[in-house]
Amino acid sequence: MSLIADRLNRISPSPTMAITAKARALKAEGKDIIGLSAGEPDFDTPAHIKQAAIDAINAGDTKYTDVSGTMALRQAVAAKFKRDSGIDYTPQEIIVSTGGKQVIFNAMLATVQAGDEVIIPTPCWVSYPDIVQLAEGTPVFVPCAQNHGFKLRAEDLEAAITPKTKWVFLNSPNNPSGAAYSAEELRPICDVLLRHPQVWVFSDDIYEKLTYDGFKPATIVEVEPALKSRTITMNGCSKAYAMTGWRIGFCGAPVELIKAMDKLQGQSTSNTSSISQAAAVAALNGPEDMLGEMVAVYKTRRDLVAKMLNQAPGLSCATPEGAFYVFPSMQGCIGKTTPKGKTIENDEDFVIALLDEQGVAAVHGSAFIYPGHFRISYATSTEALTEACTRIQKFCASLV
Repeated sequence: MSLIADRLNRISPSPTMAITAKARALKAEGKDIIGLSAGEPDFDTPAHIKQAAIDAINAGDTKYTDVSGTMALRQAVAAKFKRDSGIDYTPQEIIVSTGGKQVIFNAMLATVQAGDEVIIPTPCWVSYPDIVQLAEGTPVFVPCAQNHGFKLRAEDLEAAITPKTKWVFLNSPNNPSGAAYSAEELRPICDVLLRHPQVWVFSDDIYEKLTYDGFKPATIVEVEPALKSRTITMNGCSKAYAMTGWRIGFCGAPVELIKAMDKLQGQSTSNTSSISQAAAVAALNGPEDMLGEMVAVYKTRRDLVAKMLNQAPGLSCATPEGAFYVFPSMQGCIGKTTPKGKTIENDEDFVIALLDEQGVAAVHGSAFIYPGHFRISYATSTEALTEACTRIQKFCASLV
């Protein structure tokens, strides 16, 4: 009898976390490594948010809360959805979880059964397929071409839907491409969904506030309120407020689904940290001056990285609308050989050789179900990014 359950054979360790861990280990050995694989802001959590957590500790706010979150936080989340997207959610239609990943996990395990299909546009965040498979669902990948801005087209969605389709994921701005949808771009997608009433929508908007050049991303229910009864609108505090370690994700959804997710969460992790919840209330209800400052810095870094990568032989880098990633094509490097004699046969070979020979840690596109590309996070210092891109240019120029 095997100790490890068969269900774990359906999933793999997170590639992004694995590469980040490898880069940290090499750095600890004294090697000169620039890590561009982690998906978290390099900014500190704003002072007023940290102070709210300290105040909560001093006030003895250290007990269990409702599984779905404190009423104060669910009210703050409801106000956030109304303020930013014009969507009306009551506190009873909201659940707070230990990061956005748990929201996805709860939703899929609460609803997906063996044989159900879940449409996932690619490139996609690495955890979507694994969570679907752990829930015994079948991921259905729909490639979104770079020449279409890495965005899902209505006709491709229509072609992917079958009688077995239960969910479709939409992530805007997208990890890893940074592509974001406007209201006009979501309209035809909504029209397709209206024709298929059995299909639910999971809208992952975690990077919503990180967009550039005046771009305003839209979300499904904002564009088509009639889809509210079968949509999860997910967001959180990790990216916008530099709170990755606080572990606060949340979503709005129909009450019946929220109750099911609450039931599952109640038998797994129960509530998220009461201290983190107090900090999240301050984040959502407080000033957002730092957001503008963060976005301005990210934009400068984005422009720098895109420009320098486009100057590297064999690379082609689109300029994204949002998030803090670029997702360049490395197709022009395939088939070439590195100075250490390694042949670049695919994107994974490329990032492994880049780390080995130039000390730059990136994530291969295949991890995001999109071969021939690689992801770089520009959520690090401008100096580190400049040096990293210089090394990438040097690496690409050295290939023969």
